[in-house]
Amino acid sequence: MRTAAQASGLIDWYRARWEIELFFDVLKVGCRVEKLQLDTKERLEKAFALYIIVAWRIMFLMRLGRTCPDLPADLVFDPLEWTLSFRLGKKALPDGIPTLNQVVRNLAMLGGFPGRKGDGELGAKSIWIGYSRVLDGIYSIQVASDLVGG
Repeated sequence: MRTAAQASGLIDWYRARWEIELFFDVLKVGCRVEKLQLDTKERLEKAFALYIIVAWRIMFLMRLGRTCPDLPADLVFDPLEWTLSFRLGKKALPDGIPTLNQVVRNLAMLGGFPGRKGDGELGAKSIWIGYSRVLDGIYSIQVASDLVGG
């Protein structure tokens, strides 16, 4: 390193390493891409394209929930998503639109995050699991609606 600016740039790149590792952890653990048994390159590419979007969304929710917790949840979530996050967690619906932090925290708690004061930051895995539960609930509502002709 010849200058402080070069050293600082290198440190910034190194800091990004953790985000990259976390992203690939979501791909490997959450999306289970290593367990895919697709027989063609095209199918594998399509699966990766979809799972990369899913992993990005989880990472986005985790980071945005930490950096901008007071944003209104409807900037990121559909009303059915955030409403179901409260209902599945057996929590009272707030008056008006909840904050992003409230909904992301609900998702994490649905995914196994205990939510006590000393439990630290919400993790990608608990958000992933909780969000999956909410999406499964939405799918169930849609199927039930189709069955009754609604």
